[in-house]
Amino acid sequence: MTDAIHHFIEQYGLLAVFVGCIAEGESAAILGGFFAHQQVFVLWHAVLAAGLGAFVGDTFFFILGRSFADHPYVVRLRKRPGFRRAFRLLNTHPDIFVLSNRYIYGMRLVGGIAAGLSNITAPRFVILNALSSAVWAVLFGTIGYVFGLGAEHFIGQALMHHERLLIGLGIGLTVAVVAWLVARHIARRERAREG
Repeated sequence: MTDAIHHFIEQYGLLAVFVGCIAEGESAAILGGFFAHQQVFVLWHAVLAAGLGAFVGDTFFFILGRSFADHPYVVRLRKRPGFRRAFRLLNTHPDIFVLSNRYIYGMRLVGGIAAGLSNITAPRFVILNALSSAVWAVLFGTIGYVFGLGAEHFIGQALMHHERLLIGLGIGLTVAVVAWLVARHIARRERAREG
């Protein structure tokens, strides 16, 4: 069973990191760094996959906001908690907002839509988004890598390679669940504040 999981992660792990980073993605980037530490793939490959996923995701939502403002999906996203605040921040401090948007959990989707609806030019957004995606991917990929070092020290080097992979999957799942709970809490607070 663990051989099948190991083979699956080797074959599709970087693709999973890329896809996972398209939306919110912190847990996917951290997991990519963790598996790079476990030598399942190379760290710079994991960072590149995370950075490209983050860049593609934010650019996609920017294009949605810019080109399909009246589409029902975009209208629904505009009603999400935090959209008005994101749009206001974007219009007062566009560069800072685009550079920092991905670090505020739960704001990436509405932030990309808000950027598309604002007056920020597409080339400016793409450059800022590329810079922010690169820094974000290095940061979270490195956190995963360092966490792998710490986990190995804490757990001990006696663990077999496959057991560490299962631990990594467990850590990734835990990070994803905690991030989801935090986002849910923030969304409830935003709805209560706006309502």
